[in-house]
Amino acid sequence: MTGGKFITFEGIDGAGKSTHIGFVTDFLTSRGKTVVSSREPGGTALGEKLRDLLLHEKMHLETEALLMFASRREHMAQVIEPGLARGHWVLSDRFTDASFAYQSAGRGMDRAKMEALEHWVHPHLQPDLTLVFDVPVEVARERLNATRTLDKFEQEQMGFFSRCRDEYLRRAAQFPDRIAVIDSTRSIEETRGRITLALERLL
Repeated sequence: MTGGKFITFEGIDGAGKSTHIGFVTDFLTSRGKTVVSSREPGGTALGEKLRDLLLHEKMHLETEALLMFASRREHMAQVIEPGLARGHWVLSDRFTDASFAYQSAGRGMDRAKMEALEHWVHPHLQPDLTLVFDVPVEVARERLNATRTLDKFEQEQMGFFSRCRDEYLRRAAQFPDRIAVIDSTRSIEETRGRITLALERLL
């Protein structure tokens, strides 16, 4: 089978990306696509164990980045690559753009090291479409504080998330053919309309 696509969902914590993954799944299924939905860090048995460490344990910045990419490599081997090979549409809640936003821009890891990891772990694989859900940092914080107990990333200060948001927007400008920025301050109906327009480019 051919025709599988890889779609990733990005944005700072509280931007609302997770709200729309189910919508995209239903939309693609209604178009006759077989959909595999996953997440990072996580997506595999090993990845979920690494996720628990990454979200709750303090560690050196480079340790954090390496574990993110270790989880990603397993995710690719067990979920993403097999799904695409079968012609499925693979959806991932976060991928490497998140590492550039969080570990590089947010934490301060050298961009060249991040690019080296990206080239090592997936030199030939990039998403067919990345949806970056964008909201002002203040809005994202309000949403987070109203919903759940926060993990170590979600507990970061406003400056951290401002740097992450700026990096997402920088990458969107760098890769306009792949990354679509979705204004997540709009109504659900408007937001889904914009998502649909982005998806239809792939169909």
